[in-house]
Amino acid sequence: MLKRGNMIAGALGALALLAGASFAQDAPPQAATVIHAGRLLADASNGRVLAEQSILVGADGRIVGIEPGYVAPAGARVIDQRNRFVLPGLIDSHVHLRGELSAQRLYDPVLLTNADAALRAAQNARITLNAGFTTVADLGAPNDAIFALRRAVNEGRVAGPRIVASGSSVTPDGGHGDAQAFQPDVLDVIRSESACSGADACRRATRRQIQAGADIVKITATGGVLSNTAAGVGQQLSDAELEAIVEAAHSMGRRVTAHAHGVDGINAALRAGVDSIEHGTYLDRDSIRLLRQGDRYVIPTMMAGWWVGQLAEQGGTLTPAQADKARRVGPDLVRMVRMARQAGVRFAFGTDTGVSPHGQNAREFQLLVEAGFTPMQTLRMATVDAADHLQLGNVTGRIAPGYAADIIAVDGDPTQDVATLMNVPFVMARGTAFKDE
Repeated sequence: MLKRGNMIAGALGALALLAGASFAQDAPPQAATVIHAGRLLADASNGRVLAEQSILVGADGRIVGIEPGYVAPAGARVIDQRNRFVLPGLIDSHVHLRGELSAQRLYDPVLLTNADAALRAAQNARITLNAGFTTVADLGAPNDAIFALRRAVNEGRVAGPRIVASGSSVTPDGGHGDAQAFQPDVLDVIRSESACSGADACRRATRRQIQAGADIVKITATGGVLSNTAAGVGQQLSDAELEAIVEAAHSMGRRVTAHAHGVDGINAALRAGVDSIEHGTYLDRDSIRLLRQGDRYVIPTMMAGWWVGQLAEQGGTLTPAQADKARRVGPDLVRMVRMARQAGVRFAFGTDTGVSPHGQNAREFQLLVEAGFTPMQTLRMATVDAADHLQLGNVTGRIAPGYAADIIAVDGDPTQDVATLMNVPFVMARGTAFKDE
């Protein structure tokens, strides 16, 4: 009897040890870093601002938890932001890291290599991160350059925001996104690697972009302001080409975002099933009806419209064809945003930076407020909504347990004055503090 009792006791002891091991594995990770936040907006979807909070960050770069008061776990590094307003790292859904608009840029395709583009993109990535943007979508860059930079950031070799990259845009031969205004023999060399004509060719170009590493497929459904050609901003990809691109992308698990200004191209792209519209300058009531179908967003890029309008008046940077389009599109873009806001269209924050100077992305917040949005609505666009648009809703956009520690802090209160976002003294991305003034 005694022997049997000992066996039972031993078995129970072993079970207890196993249970203890299980509990230890399930225990929350210890905080490697704690941020003391004077005021905290953890989630712009509820708009709640809390005072005197501690954000616990694990060694894996993810948020462990948020605790009231200023706590200091044993062994954790303490980052003091008690005099600042803390919020999630910002997301820009439309940038071009490889360069910046200038009179010289017209000649970049024949003067610079993809290695040059990658190095310039790395420099601009650091500038963007220091401006408080911890995630960006790069929509239109040489594949080799942007995919290499994305890999280097992911591996921690280069300081920069998380990059969602489309690589080269799928564009019609000779259309916006392809090369123009050079001699034919030069055009043959520098034409876009994803230019296509006909449904089959565009389907193939889409699949090859995904094969090359595209996270999202960017297409140019219409003409564009910066195309050096007097081709307008109407539809350029045909209905059949649009349908083939969307079918190919969706079948391979990628969303499609469409550069689109003219209403014919906007509506054709939406009917074909694209997931979002970049710019959307001339959308109409049919566009709004189509945008309300499914998980769709408009990325308004007001900063780009405002900036090219300034350049058109100053002269010296834009060609005559570009300046003519810029003068018309900028003001029309503002009218569209006001109309679409009143109609309840969903917006994700995006600037088209690279058209405008890198590091000034936050100017978009001020333009959105001028168009009628509240500061809190713009903050939601640049966090929760942009994360959802880029399929990162479980990764970033909030300060919450399990999310990446993408965190910024500013002086002042951005829920009252978005201009405070133009100067971001503290930036943490994926758990690493890259800037702390």
